[in-house]
Amino acid sequence: MSALAALKPLRDRPFELLRELERLARAAVSGQAQADAAAREWVGVAFRLSSENFLVAREETREVLAYPSVITRVPGAKSWIRGIANVRGQLLPVVDLRAFLGGGATSTGRSTRVLVANHRDVPAGLLVDEVLGFRRFNDAEFSAVPPPTIVRCDRYLAGAFRRGSESWPVFSLRTLLESPEFLQAAAS
Repeated sequence: MSALAALKPLRDRPFELLRELERLARAAVSGQAQADAAAREWVGVAFRLSSENFLVAREETREVLAYPSVITRVPGAKSWIRGIANVRGQLLPVVDLRAFLGGGATSTGRSTRVLVANHRDVPAGLLVDEVLGFRRFNDAEFSAVPPPTIVRCDRYLAGAFRRGSESWPVFSLRTLLESPEFLQAAAS
């Protein structure tokens, strides 16, 4: 039932009509305020590569997995391809992100995780040293200029969020997964 239809029966009762108008106005303003607050907040998944922290947009990440107990090597693949894992009946290529970026192989341990990318065409699980959980930032904390990093990943960075003395580079999984370097996984 539309708001106008709800108000018609109240036209002969001005006090109730005003009360209903106020209720509708408050509901509209409250809903707008919630939508504005959600639009101004950016949420990402924080992860660590070597000694550096990064963020990836929440919508670019499907899930976070523990390092699979069984990974099957892929013959003829580059060294940064760890192999293929069976995740709930689906085959998932597991890529050592640090090795891909030229930072050496990631040693697996208790904190090692696989970030499963949320990409329609390129399935990939990215091996990282640790996942630090969700981080929330206001849009005002974003800078389009990423800070210098030790891990050579500048071409995959989409800016950074800065809060106080901390700087969180934003790693673009989409840029990574669609790059020619990533898509050429066959060893030469």
